[in-house]
Amino acid sequence: MIHKFSMNGVNIALDVYSGAVHVIDDIAYEILEANHDVHSFRKDKEEIIEILEGRYTLRQIEDAYGEIRQLIEEGLLFTEDPYSSYLKTWDKQSVIKALCLHIAHDCNLRCKYCFGATGSYKGDRALMSAEVGKKAIDFVIERSGKRRNIEIDFFGGEPLMNFDVVKEIVAYARSKEEQHRKNFRFTLTTNGILLNQEIKEYINDNMDNIVLSLDGTKEVNDRMRVRVNGRGCYDEIVPKFIDMAESRNQDNYYVRGTFTRDNLDFGKDALHLADLGFKQTSIEPVVAPDGTSYEIREEDLPAIFREYEKLAVEYVNRKKQGRGFNFFHFMLDLSQGPCVVKRLSGCGSGHEYVAVTPEGDIYPCHQFVGEPDFKMGDVFSGVFDAEISDKFQATNVYTKEDCKKCWAKFYCSGGCPANAYQLNRDIDKPYWIGCELERKRVECALMIQAALYDENR
Repeated sequence: MIHKFSMNGVNIALDVYSGAVHVIDDIAYEILEANHDVHSFRKDKEEIIEILEGRYTLRQIEDAYGEIRQLIEEGLLFTEDPYSSYLKTWDKQSVIKALCLHIAHDCNLRCKYCFGATGSYKGDRALMSAEVGKKAIDFVIERSGKRRNIEIDFFGGEPLMNFDVVKEIVAYARSKEEQHRKNFRFTLTTNGILLNQEIKEYINDNMDNIVLSLDGTKEVNDRMRVRVNGRGCYDEIVPKFIDMAESRNQDNYYVRGTFTRDNLDFGKDALHLADLGFKQTSIEPVVAPDGTSYEIREEDLPAIFREYEKLAVEYVNRKKQGRGFNFFHFMLDLSQGPCVVKRLSGCGSGHEYVAVTPEGDIYPCHQFVGEPDFKMGDVFSGVFDAEISDKFQATNVYTKEDCKKCWAKFYCSGGCPANAYQLNRDIDKPYWIGCELERKRVECALMIQAALYDENR
């Protein structure tokens, strides 16, 4: 299977199964266009000459045709699928290697698009106790097998509302590392309201990564991210976030925002973050059911596609000018990339990664918390629902009908199961708008790689 497209004056042909990316000239692009088949190259040279003669010389057509044939022979174009047969013998046994600790089911903001019901997750507002957190650490040690590196994400609500317990859990995990031959890596997500010098210093000493929530410009951020009294938070948190990013030498953090249909020109928000000096940024599309007024709709897609392309072009320009920044969705590693298992099955929710609530209940990930059918057990009893875990482990790009025919499946690995369930009530049926956006982002990322190829060599 191949996928071809043109963007910013660059023609690209992607060979899906080998992962080879080819920057091609107009004549090669037209030859592939004339083939009318993304799965195999069916046109012989005489047919191509007949189609293109008059626009190109015979020599040009023959040379381009020959180059395409050579790529096919070298296994770099129209390659066969090597993974479907591999899956038949795939007997991978997962271990838990990451926890999302819901350290606070409460928040000092009331963000209008919050999937966690402004921190409560449709339940009672609560803070995790140190006892629950320590039991969660014991749980992941026991369930991680021989795996050495363990990821712990402190999430909410707002984790800084329960920061003393965060510190107690970190200390407990560190005390177990040598005995159990584990290495814990910690991440914390915060809205920044409670950040101060003491907390910043602790985070820099103990957190491997930090996620800073900010949607972009003051107007956009304060429309959605408001305090309990309705006031915005931009003016208070931006200086703190700038200081935090600088204190971490512009690395090992992300400023992460959300765009809705109220700001389909989200590119300006991404560039605003860059202009503030942030080097690690992300602006994610909101995922929300119909009827919220801010959900992404089908009619919004053309505008979003244009915005991604416009942002990608500016991204290239800034990189070439020496004032570049990283935008999460435009970052691809074409030299190695994710392993085969990751390409096929994605984030590992439910079998490699789980979430723990303040009460100690276990769910497949942070976005499933509060869904009764997905409660997998708890950290006190030792119960862990193997049936739910096996269901998540079994899902991959070949169990999802929509993914089988998609050229981008190895970049998104089948998409987010929580989004699929939220919108379709089926973890094997991807959220189709999310799929459309992912395909456009991958195209932009590939164009960026091509445009910056010489600079990156």
